[in-house]
Amino acid sequence: MTAPHTMFEKIWERHVILTRGESEALIYIDRNIVHEGSFHAFGQLAREGRKVRRPRQTIATADHYVPTAGRGQGLAGVSDPEVRGMIELLEKNAAEHGLLHLGIDDPRQGIVHVVGPELGFTQPGLTLACGDSHTSTHGALGAFAFGIGASQLKQVLATQCLWQKKPRTLRATVDGTLGPGVGGKDVILAIVAEIGTAGATGHVVEYGGAAIRALSIDGRLTVCNMSIEAGARAGMVAPDDTTYAYLAGREYSPKGQDWDLALDHWRTLPSDDGARFDREVRLDGSRLAPMLTWGTSPEEAAAVDTRVPDPARMADPGKRAHAEQALSYMDLKPGMPLTEIRVDRAFIGTCTNGRIEDLRAAAAVLRGRKAVVAGWVSPGSTPIKRQAEAEGLDRIFRDAGLEWRGSGCSGCAAMNGDSVPAGMRCASTSNRNFEGRQGKGARTHLMSPAMVAAAAVTGKITDVRMLLR
Repeated sequence: MTAPHTMFEKIWERHVILTRGESEALIYIDRNIVHEGSFHAFGQLAREGRKVRRPRQTIATADHYVPTAGRGQGLAGVSDPEVRGMIELLEKNAAEHGLLHLGIDDPRQGIVHVVGPELGFTQPGLTLACGDSHTSTHGALGAFAFGIGASQLKQVLATQCLWQKKPRTLRATVDGTLGPGVGGKDVILAIVAEIGTAGATGHVVEYGGAAIRALSIDGRLTVCNMSIEAGARAGMVAPDDTTYAYLAGREYSPKGQDWDLALDHWRTLPSDDGARFDREVRLDGSRLAPMLTWGTSPEEAAAVDTRVPDPARMADPGKRAHAEQALSYMDLKPGMPLTEIRVDRAFIGTCTNGRIEDLRAAAAVLRGRKAVVAGWVSPGSTPIKRQAEAEGLDRIFRDAGLEWRGSGCSGCAAMNGDSVPAGMRCASTSNRNFEGRQGKGARTHLMSPAMVAAAAVTGKITDVRMLLR
């Protein structure tokens, strides 16, 4: 009788080709996604005279550098010649190697970690790689998904295999029922605040518990997206009926008899009763409040109804020093209520919170209200943009005074002109709040779409629950 297995162990063992030493294995990679920043890997292939080994298992999409404004002109509207060259090079490489290419004008274009699930390209039980750290997002559908560097990407493109050290496992259980105004972003910020940005280093995190199971796929994608902010190699949620309903009928999803066979396999993936994890962490979801970051690390987060922490009260000297530096950069004082922090900008979008449910949550707060700060909304994909417009969400954003833009990574890392001016404070749905992340000297507070909308209409950090009443 075999010992109970975790979901990760089941997927890992099915993909091991051969092992080296005690913990390293050559694993098969089922799916791969590339973007316009992947040109280094294609350049290495060209220099070695290699081709992509399995073109049907890789898709390409322009997302990181594409402008979100002026998209009506397509490629001709990209004013930066270097960016235009990268977008053109992705199209050239995709054509040369026979890859599906979702270019700037493709109706399916979007952020890699949005279009993968949206197309059904991401599926339970698969291994998936991409040259971006937030590839952990795809684990929300029960895949083992992780980010890789340029040399590793070249290996995957050339061989469809990759050497990996087997990660350890961490189960994060969130019990209870989430209250009004609390969602996936608040859950993951609370987890990162609890265990720290190195708390899951070397681990794959499996999220479970009643609060996780109650989340939609959009909410689960948000949670898994920010697993990397806790240092994790990947994040995963066991597939269930919510997963199957989401995947049914999508472009890359199995059809007919293949769907029935896939379901039979997917239902075997959840961790067995009695499976042992290397570490465990547990939170009570019913006690969570809307969260936001106050510092310059995702772990420097707190509930909206609390105060800026005092570094002098922190026992860990490293955390104390970082908090002191963070408060200096963020221009905040210990002990001040978080709801007294003024904001200058609002940004809704990214692979963390640019999905249709995110836009609906923000629009529900903005409806009938006016933003008192400048801001913009960038959907996670072109299909989401179309759906939001069909639902009239774009009119709500425009009527509130926010810009409605095209899809792309946008203000997440200020790579395409969507940046925050130095010294200004931005309420943001992105995933990182490092110094200068949204622009040199910019100050970022991470929070949910509904919380960003609340900040936009009040000009300060605001407990969205007060507006939802």
